[in-house]
Amino acid sequence: MKRRGSARLLADTRVYLSGPMDFVASRADEEKFGWRNRVGDLLRSMGVTVFDPWHKPEVRGFFEYGVENEQTTEARKEWTFAPGARGARARAEVAGGFWPQLHVDLRLVDTSDFVIAHCPTNIYSVGTPHEIVVARQQRKPVLFVSPPVGFPAYAALRKHLQRDRRGTALLEKLAGEVPIKENPTGAPSLWYMPLVGSESFFDGFGFAPYRARFRWPRIPMDDAEDARTIRKPLLPFLERIHRGELPRKWDHRRRRFVASDDWLLWDMRPARRSAPKTARG
Repeated sequence: MKRRGSARLLADTRVYLSGPMDFVASRADEEKFGWRNRVGDLLRSMGVTVFDPWHKPEVRGFFEYGVENEQTTEARKEWTFAPGARGARARAEVAGGFWPQLHVDLRLVDTSDFVIAHCPTNIYSVGTPHEIVVARQQRKPVLFVSPPVGFPAYAALRKHLQRDRRGTALLEKLAGEVPIKENPTGAPSLWYMPLVGSESFFDGFGFAPYRARFRWPRIPMDDAEDARTIRKPLLPFLERIHRGELPRKWDHRRRRFVASDDWLLWDMRPARRSAPKTARG
């Protein structure tokens, strides 16, 4: 569905970029080179205000309130399950210390027009589901990227250890302890499907056509995307919306696509007032 005369549909909107930050392979790399930087580059070129939890906006009157960086999770080392007042005090300090980050991130979700979430099924995350639920309770669109998950290094190591019975046994034990669970289709959790909406899922970002334009340095995610065909990439989808093509959803009752009324993007431009009419004598 297209809106006539509505090019630059995403201009002046606000987006929140949700996804794991805690249990990623490297918080430093994720902050500097992660997917948020790239999606942010594209959206800012469209005139979108991008809320990135790695780089939160300043809060007036509160110095560095809710600021988060690669050292933020170091506070978790102070957590304890010890009983009594001493243990309770330590736990309260750790929990209270992270309240500003949680507070700011949820407020950013509140003030966004839509949310983009990257949720690979192999990374544990708590904040991301919380943010998605808050957004969907407000009927905001959530564009959910769920890429296929594979472990080629694990397969290569298992092949390398074929003649090593003890090594193979240890590897399989490790796979069960982690656990290492592949998701070759990228199918999201069944819980997410009705929560987000079945037409709001993507199996990748589709970075390749944009790398030269934005001069993005190559990262491991590029290797993963280049090695497969992305059937529903996110970035071209965003460009189509910006050109005026409103997303559609599947109406299961009528068995056809209909306009998605989750996409309520306010037009806050001042209304043009016509010149006052003068009375004729």
